[in-house]
Amino acid sequence: MIGIFDSGVGGLTVAREMKKKFPEKPIIYFGDTARVPWGNKSPEIVRGYCEQICDFLISEGATEIIIACNTASALAAEYLRKKYPHIKIYDVIDPVVEKIIAESGDGKNKIGVIGTKGTITSGVYENKIKEKSPNLEIYSQACPLFVPLVEEGLADDFVCEIVAEKYLTNLKRKGITKIILGCTHYPLLKGVIEKFLGTNVRCIGSDEEVVKSLSDENEILAEKQSGKDRFYFSDLSESYLELAGNIYGKKIKAEKIEW
Repeated sequence: MIGIFDSGVGGLTVAREMKKKFPEKPIIYFGDTARVPWGNKSPEIVRGYCEQICDFLISEGATEIIIACNTASALAAEYLRKKYPHIKIYDVIDPVVEKIIAESGDGKNKIGVIGTKGTITSGVYENKIKEKSPNLEIYSQACPLFVPLVEEGLADDFVCEIVAEKYLTNLKRKGITKIILGCTHYPLLKGVIEKFLGTNVRCIGSDEEVVKSLSDENEILAEKQSGKDRFYFSDLSESYLELAGNIYGKKIKAEKIEW
């Protein structure tokens, strides 16, 4: 069983892509909605949250885990791989970096990176891309309000357009050709982002890329397995449940897990 976790409901974009690609593979999802957002928290706190959630997912039968959160991928992926050597752990950053490198061999592209404060401050995207393609121009921008806007169900509200203009104006002036949506919540804002930046700027989301990467590595995913999809959240309300269903693409039943 594949375990997937995030700070909230944004990781359901990854779960959605997972079920599109492998409908017969049961998943178990955990959203830490009681403690969202993680992007403004210290690395130690984030690692502690991730360890707690991984213990839960493994106890529920997860044999592989996707960290469906860029902040957690940046701050905790290597820690978790050392902590759980018997579990295959995927992050959402490396597949996007590989995609950028593969498509930017000439080094002429200007790459924008947006994410939470934690992800942007870590410099993880810039460092990994520059390591393999040092000539690429990379411009990063933290967008801390994007996650709470999505979590509040305001992804289609005009306020998102105002916030997007504030965050993305400098990237637009730089003439970026691609933008990395460095948070699994951000694909839900893709329309707003594309509207502001223009159709000539390509959005690359971790939701699609991590599933592509996972499927390339793991042949057993296509095998039919028994078991139902399960969804857990650390805080649960009717509005959260409705939002989660909208993101996932259909209504879900979920349970609240109190630590």
